[in-house]
Amino acid sequence: MTRSRAGDFRRAAVAGAAAVLLLLGGCTVPVDTSAAALAPSAPTPQEQGIADIVRKAMADQSLRAVIVKVTRGDQVVTSQAFGESLDGVPATTDMRFRNGAVVFAYLGTLLLLFVEEGKAGLDDTIDRWMPELPESGKVTLKMLTNQTTGYPDFETDPGWNAAFNADPFQSWTFERRLKYAFSRPIQFPPGTNWSYAHTNFMILGEILAKIGGRPLDVLLREKVMEPMGLRSTVGSQTGAVPEPALHSYSSERRVALGVPPKTAFYEEATYWNSDWGTPVGANQTSTIDDMATTAIAVGTGKLLSESSYRAMTEPNLLGFGHAQANCAPSCFKQIVGYNYGLGVVRSGDWILQDPLVGGYSATEAFLPQEKVGISVATTFLPGAFDCKGVYPNSSDTVFRLIGAYVAPDHAPPMPPPYKKAC
Repeated sequence: MTRSRAGDFRRAAVAGAAAVLLLLGGCTVPVDTSAAALAPSAPTPQEQGIADIVRKAMADQSLRAVIVKVTRGDQVVTSQAFGESLDGVPATTDMRFRNGAVVFAYLGTLLLLFVEEGKAGLDDTIDRWMPELPESGKVTLKMLTNQTTGYPDFETDPGWNAAFNADPFQSWTFERRLKYAFSRPIQFPPGTNWSYAHTNFMILGEILAKIGGRPLDVLLREKVMEPMGLRSTVGSQTGAVPEPALHSYSSERRVALGVPPKTAFYEEATYWNSDWGTPVGANQTSTIDDMATTAIAVGTGKLLSESSYRAMTEPNLLGFGHAQANCAPSCFKQIVGYNYGLGVVRSGDWILQDPLVGGYSATEAFLPQEKVGISVATTFLPGAFDCKGVYPNSSDTVFRLIGAYVAPDHAPPMPPPYKKAC
């Protein structure tokens, strides 16, 4: 989900020890509880290198907290937290945060599982389930999942934005969002261009629930999340974040609230309800461990056949799409640095998702060639926001810096440097 600013191309544990008694052959063996035994081990050179990258990025990009986990094969390269959640409360690797558009990868997986089961086909038109939608006889399940329907994004509707900014804690029904989405005409004939639209996944979620015959949250949990091995990713129709929560802060309502550009404005956004950006039943919070598990499971196609995995992750849209006035800046040509699969983004050789929502940014990415996974979550200090309250997806930038360090032969493409509008 954006506020993910896919157009960035348009413009990364220390474990404590406890004293225990080990029973062995009827004898008790005391554990060494000396200061030397309990002290954390020194970081490896690679851990230190990643930490240096993160600390520099925090200073350069005004980041409040960064949580990072890097894996290679079945080994954890590093798992660390930097900065503070609340003032005086350090960020920790077990803290929860919003995972936003990461759920789109789960939706793509669920769709492909249904295709493998013969319950639907990627080229099935959606009039089979929702005949009342515009161009339903031409829009396919694949188009919903790879963002080529032409459906307008309700997030770009001025009325929707005004309603959201007036109360960011409210919940959004499917029907209400649908009215905002189709208050404007379809942007282009289905399948003829590419445009990021939350509307597509909102509709896809409704259809997947119809195909599966059960609520979407149940289907995702039983068919995708539990088989992937996720343990701490949970859904909610409210803005609740289970403890321990990584707290977020934002200035993005500055213009909507009429705060002058030179007046300080920075508000807590932790409990803003993000159900507006995902299908009903798919508004989630997660942890860095589950993000890392997701990166590996999606990046390796753990739950899918080889053909389904290729359909989901290969750069099938590379070179497709073009700029178009009535959907600027969401319409653009798919390039090596950013091209869309089925619920995932392809950037160079990396497979990823990188949401930005309510003062949180998060990225999970996987490099199949070297079996490297990188997951990052960030929150922001006031200096990250420009005079209009706009801010970059810094987790994506941190991922790319770490990726270039740990896998230099497959360094993720870097977008142009982010420049504040003012």
